[in-house]
Amino acid sequence: MTTPRRALVTGAASGIGEACTRRLAGDGVHVVAVDYDADGLRVLDGLENVEPVVADLADLDGLTALPSDVDILVNNAGVQQVAPIEQFPPERFGYILRLMLESPFRLIRQTLPYMYSRGWGRVVSISSVHGLRASPFKAAYVAAKHGLEGLSKVVALEGAAHGVTSNCVNPAYVRTPLVTAQLADQAATHGLTEAEVLDKVLLEPVAVKRLIEPAEVAELVALLCGPASASLTGSSLVLDGGWTAH
Repeated sequence: MTTPRRALVTGAASGIGEACTRRLAGDGVHVVAVDYDADGLRVLDGLENVEPVVADLADLDGLTALPSDVDILVNNAGVQQVAPIEQFPPERFGYILRLMLESPFRLIRQTLPYMYSRGWGRVVSISSVHGLRASPFKAAYVAAKHGLEGLSKVVALEGAAHGVTSNCVNPAYVRTPLVTAQLADQAATHGLTEAEVLDKVLLEPVAVKRLIEPAEVAELVALLCGPASASLTGSSLVLDGGWTAH
């Protein structure tokens, strides 16, 4: 009997992380669903193959308490801060890079040995269109996502000989709590209503004028973790409604 795959998904209490947890668990993968929000993780109560774990991913030394014996790592947890560079709080900049770049590095570092020992592994990092393009007022987020792109490629090159692939998924704006919170922040920054922000700011660069659903992102993650992905590595799978076609 084949042993089920094990996955670790970060930021699993809502949005893309929740969708990835549900999708992978539905495929029979045992998912360690990690989030700092204990109440939020209750959305996963009753799901088969899901093991909720409360952890602060910005506590880098505490990451060693998370399981390292996983076949699949989905780096998803993230936050946003919208402010001009000259007003951007330095401590917030450091926090975002710690959570969204250094934490994925630490988790990759501690899970790769197990993947190498098994001769199979999948590292999937939820990047963003902002891993490929920049927008004003998002210095930390854009810097973190660009760094994540480079980290993913290095993992792809090092892991190839061990049966490990590493890829990024790059959505435009997804219907998540993070994006909902941005509407209010951007409205204050631009002096617009939230409806105007959605139409004139968030959806302005995309050809497909709608928010992406978390389940759409989860489908790409499932593809990268499935049987057809052995030669798919070092890539960025763009799900941006045509943003980067410009």
